[in-house]
Amino acid sequence: MPISEEASGKKRLVVKKLFARQQHEGFGAVVRRSIGRFELRYFDPFLVLDEFSVTAPAGFPDHPHRGFETVTYMLEGEILHEDCEGHKGVIREGGLQWMTAGKGIVHSEMPSSNSNGTSTHNKGLQLWINLSSKHKLIKPSYQEIESKDIAEAEKDGVRVRIIAGEWNGVKSKICTRTPTMYLDFTLSPGSKISQHIPLHWNAFVYVLQGHGHFGDSRSQHSTAAAHHLLILGIGGDRLEAWNGSDSGLPLRFILVGGEPIGEPVVQFGPFVMNTQEEIDQTIDDFENFTNGFEKARHWKSQAASDLGLLF
Repeated sequence: MPISEEASGKKRLVVKKLFARQQHEGFGAVVRRSIGRFELRYFDPFLVLDEFSVTAPAGFPDHPHRGFETVTYMLEGEILHEDCEGHKGVIREGGLQWMTAGKGIVHSEMPSSNSNGTSTHNKGLQLWINLSSKHKLIKPSYQEIESKDIAEAEKDGVRVRIIAGEWNGVKSKICTRTPTMYLDFTLSPGSKISQHIPLHWNAFVYVLQGHGHFGDSRSQHSTAAAHHLLILGIGGDRLEAWNGSDSGLPLRFILVGGEPIGEPVVQFGPFVMNTQEEIDQTIDDFENFTNGFEKARHWKSQAASDLGLLF
């Protein structure tokens, strides 16, 4: 069934609500982590959701990954990306990078500056999506889409950016190894959605702006403002959400769903595998620059060099 704005069946209700408090990560960066903290370590297939805010020289210098995908979606400003394989690029405002770390990558994610050298404010979301055991050691790869090329649709006061999946017949260009939907909704005051979610998928909402209502408009629903994560219960195939604000402000949130993998998860920081033995092997590979990390031996990002960081 297509992921459209209309669907019949039982509605999904909010079963858990978390406020994403600020914490420090990387090199002087600040994130609001909602998935991947002690109250919600893992929400299959989602490992981490960070709303990050960073101004140069702070950022996320050279660090490794193995066994999952990172999805970086820029809301303001831009981030410079470079890795040990020689891939470089800029994720600009409204743009997207879907990185498959696979068997291993070492990369850097740092904010840029204006042409006059002054620092800019850079804000975005990063989602970590787990990979099944058959995909954990595939070759690293990227899917990158500029803001102007992200699929969009608008109807009855609802604007949608389709990061992954489909809405009202409009499809994203992203290919997902772990079946995933990722929709960025903006609802004008008084507008409403009834969004289909595959029945057996896990799904959540993260509010970016405004104040909204989520659940069942005729019975049980939850209200939430910016920086709140809402976990949706299973057993239904759609979410109702609406902007009932009297302030006249829009409501903006992401709705993300994914097919659970259902495999054991063993995580050690930026490494996510299925067994402790695989984690031990990953650490050995990283420390000895083998089995996917060979090119990291003599590599240092330009950002790390500029900052005088030692690794």
